[in-house]
Amino acid sequence: MKNLKDEKIIVLDFGSQYAQLIVRRVREHGVFAQVLPCNTPFNTIKELNPIGIILSGGPANVYGNNAPACASEIFNMEIPVLGICYGTQFMCENLGGEVVSTENREYGITKILLTNNGNIFEGLDSELNVWMSHGDQINNLPKEFETLAKTDTCPYAAIKHKSKPLYGIQFHPEVHHTPAGKDIIKNFVYNICKAKGNWKMDNFIQESIAQIRKQVGNNNVVLGLSGGVDSSVVAMLLDKAIGKQLHCIFVDNGLLRQDEAINVEKTYRDNLDLNLTCVDASDSFLKLLAGVTDPEKKRKIIGHEFIEVFKNASQHIENVKFLAQGTLYPDVIESVSAHGGPTAVIKSHHNVGGLPAELGLDLVEPLRDLFKDEVRELGLELGLPHDMIWRHPFPGPGLAVRLLGEITKERLDTLRSADKIMIEELHKSGWYSKVWQALCVLLPVQSVGVMGDERTYDNPIVVRLVESVDGMTADWVRLPYEVLEKISSRIINEVKGVNRVVYDISQKPPATIEWE
Repeated sequence: MKNLKDEKIIVLDFGSQYAQLIVRRVREHGVFAQVLPCNTPFNTIKELNPIGIILSGGPANVYGNNAPACASEIFNMEIPVLGICYGTQFMCENLGGEVVSTENREYGITKILLTNNGNIFEGLDSELNVWMSHGDQINNLPKEFETLAKTDTCPYAAIKHKSKPLYGIQFHPEVHHTPAGKDIIKNFVYNICKAKGNWKMDNFIQESIAQIRKQVGNNNVVLGLSGGVDSSVVAMLLDKAIGKQLHCIFVDNGLLRQDEAINVEKTYRDNLDLNLTCVDASDSFLKLLAGVTDPEKKRKIIGHEFIEVFKNASQHIENVKFLAQGTLYPDVIESVSAHGGPTAVIKSHHNVGGLPAELGLDLVEPLRDLFKDEVRELGLELGLPHDMIWRHPFPGPGLAVRLLGEITKERLDTLRSADKIMIEELHKSGWYSKVWQALCVLLPVQSVGVMGDERTYDNPIVVRLVESVDGMTADWVRLPYEVLEKISSRIINEVKGVNRVVYDISQKPPATIEWE
């Protein structure tokens, strides 16, 4: 079978928080894409044999000291190169053009006027709304380059080489704020890179099964089954590949939603007939977390104890050589610095970074290259129920990252009760299936309230609903007032210790979806 990654587009990351969105947009058109740091050696890029290269944006100035750079040889490879924002400026500076700081900065929605509707803009209107984010711009084009688009203040909003497949755009086609962005990337992928498009989930399943069987052999695999979408898809993929060689371990860490342990055991052991071991480790987790308020310390404690529980539980299973995890591409992205590049670390993830040596197991991560929406598509291909596939994401550390401040059983019970009410009301109103993720957060502050004739001094609950495609960016949901009112009223009246409900209207970025 032909390797799905044989046809690939490489995204060289110059420090952009949007580099992974570029990857996702390429994949949406059926072509595999991957991120590499901008300083990847030319020989490595050449050996990967990409059909095209995209240069990401970035926060630096191309004329500054220690500005991020890539191998200039890529411009002579005779394969298409597309620069985006900083990537375009780097291309111009490298090939003899000039980039300068300008007072005419462009941020947000901007209208561009196309001067050439062919090539990368084929089939598009002559005027387009795009998302700009730059304070520098091209002052002089390199020789043999021509203009494809301009704005009122930016004469070189899009450019191309007259004879080589080198293109540059000053705006960001990868974000949803550029409505024609998908078409622009599709034109680059198919019209310019001449892709065929074989990155499809049915092909991915066949290739993954073959890879899993080759890696695992006759050995057994243990999987941390949380009941969420990611671990469920991993379980079904491994079950299809190796059957009863898979042994699932469910750990109740005391940080789960209400009745989660009961539901997991019923669903996966009784209905799906998977090998399942359930471990109640809630006391040990809560003991270790007592008095801890720093979010990174919480994650590290939970991750370490999770591995310890696994080590103990897996000792009772014979011939175990592998541990499977539902690690996704965004997990890896946010836990490391842009694959060695200049992008800042956002936060650590408990299931990223490999296993400590004392565990003695190798890692199986069949979803490591996938985004969340790709995982859902994969789950449907594997035959998982729609309700399970479209269950909202739930973080590995559980409610610990939604319980700001000290973690206690009493505070967890408060948060669990509020969370259950919110989920119930979203299902009743039909809004649960319309949003990407919904969550409650309990804050370590108190405010004055009045219940009956008595003064209260209790906690607020934050309700957060976001819409997203891949979790890399998100917008807050404009939930109808009557639904918000019902959620608020029920939480305040039914959950002891809560006298105020607030609604989070922050976007990602600058905020993250979770609060910790």
